[in-house]
Amino acid sequence: MKLLSTTIKNNVLQSMERLLDENRTAILKANKQDLDQFDLEDQAMYDRLIVTNAKIDAMITSIKEVRSQEDPVGQTISSQKLENGLDITNKTAPFGTIMIIYESRPDVTIEAAVLAFKANNKIYLKGGKEALHSNKALTNLWHRALEENNLSTNYIQQLVLNRQETQQFLMNPPEKLDLIVPRGGERLIAFVKQHANCAVLVSGRGNNFLFIDEDANWEQSVQVILNAKTAKISACNALDKILISSNIEDYAHKLKDLYKLLSANGVETLVDSKVNEFLTEADPIEDPKIWKEEFLAMKCCLGVVDSLNGAIEKINHNSGGHSATIMTKNKENALQFMEEVDCAAVYQNASTRFTDGGQMGVGAELAISTDKLHHRGPLGLKQLVTNKYYIFGDGQIRA
Repeated sequence: MKLLSTTIKNNVLQSMERLLDENRTAILKANKQDLDQFDLEDQAMYDRLIVTNAKIDAMITSIKEVRSQEDPVGQTISSQKLENGLDITNKTAPFGTIMIIYESRPDVTIEAAVLAFKANNKIYLKGGKEALHSNKALTNLWHRALEENNLSTNYIQQLVLNRQETQQFLMNPPEKLDLIVPRGGERLIAFVKQHANCAVLVSGRGNNFLFIDEDANWEQSVQVILNAKTAKISACNALDKILISSNIEDYAHKLKDLYKLLSANGVETLVDSKVNEFLTEADPIEDPKIWKEEFLAMKCCLGVVDSLNGAIEKINHNSGGHSATIMTKNKENALQFMEEVDCAAVYQNASTRFTDGGQMGVGAELAISTDKLHHRGPLGLKQLVTNKYYIFGDGQIRA
């Protein structure tokens, strides 16, 4: 692909900031069309669908932040001159063409496109049908920003496809796709992996765990649990599973207090057999597979483990590889937990809600990757490039 100058790319972003601000009424009107047609049974998806003036402000801010960041393309990774005279430089380079598949969140239409474009990639935006009007309004503004700067609208394209059409697109895309990012549940991820003919980077599934160690500050633990579970149930960084050490002081009393507090905050809590011995009124976990589920609801599981190793084993067996927290004052236990738990983000004494590009200093993000190649965690601007070797010679041949 032709490399665009940083100035041209930033000019497009500046145009988009202005257009978003000038077209608030049209954006909100388009979003209302989507909201009016939405089935309110899925509260988490409905929450993600809503666009407000505050969300438009956040969209503008995310573009400004990306515009202010250093251009990730053409950065020197390494450089060396060999004895045979070859001059070899390894530089960052665009992926080429990216596709993102996502549900409900119109702000992804802004964040995904701004990151892909600043990194000199083309992007296909495949949003869900529930956000059709919102995404169309935002994509049209992207096209106006591109046209204002004499660029093709092909850089940012919206796809309106049903499931069968999406399958055909994945199997026979109109051009070479270099990376696909499915942001959604396990069914979507499995569908994309089954049919795609390029690299697929898994993103978005949460099912996050918190372990209360025997050396935890109890009051602090309770506050972190409430924030991680109740602040935003529609987020992939929300808490779903709570494990408590059986060695914690005043164990039975604390179990009851936590259960009552969760119930008072509207959280449905299912408990394992050990907890059920003390909380006989609680609903027991009938199927162990529930430990692997992401809820996206005011719902959690509460269980007991006998050791730190037991907590690590249970988390690694069941979590989505997104985020996990240990509540403890014991630095040695915290370090063991953080080294051995297989998640993209591991915490000591903090809410899983911080697994977010903006909160982690990355800025706008394409997604939270739970894969290990090519990157894990928030996919920010610097992560939307690959690399290329430039070798300069003077007639050298290999013996």
